[in-house]
Amino acid sequence: MGTPLGDPLAKIKQKFHEEILALSHELTVDLPKEIAKARAHGDLKENAEYKYAKQRQRQVRGRLRFLRRRMGDICVSDLSHLPKDSAGFGSRILLLDLKRKKKVEFKIVIAEEADAAKGMITAASPIGKALLNHKVGDEIEVETPAGIKKFKLLRLKTIYEEE
Repeated sequence: MGTPLGDPLAKIKQKFHEEILALSHELTVDLPKEIAKARAHGDLKENAEYKYAKQRQRQVRGRLRFLRRRMGDICVSDLSHLPKDSAGFGSRILLLDLKRKKKVEFKIVIAEEADAAKGMITAASPIGKALLNHKVGDEIEVETPAGIKKFKLLRLKTIYEEE
């Protein structure tokens, strides 16, 4: 995908692929059986099993559309333009919270991998946006829901350096 490390999005693509396969099976095999079984019970107006199966069918179709669209977006992502010397997608960043004098670490990831409690943030998050294109030594000011935070970028490992 343009990085010397192969495909950094391979894990998320695999996760999407597995979910697509499972949902496709449910949509084409399991749900038709449930619907046929519910129809055999007669009156569909008051048939909870039929209503549930039809509702689930709509949910599965919607999720499949979403996953296929995201998979397409990810597959055509061009990561070759990512900076080699400043923060961007895939970067692991060590910051010093200047007010609390505490070190915090973040990694900039795609939305499906985000987990703020584990320091996995997106470039669209307030801190992620503020970190983009910054280098070691830079001081960064971020407006967060908890107020203004000030950080100093202590260490940066870009996607090119990640294992």
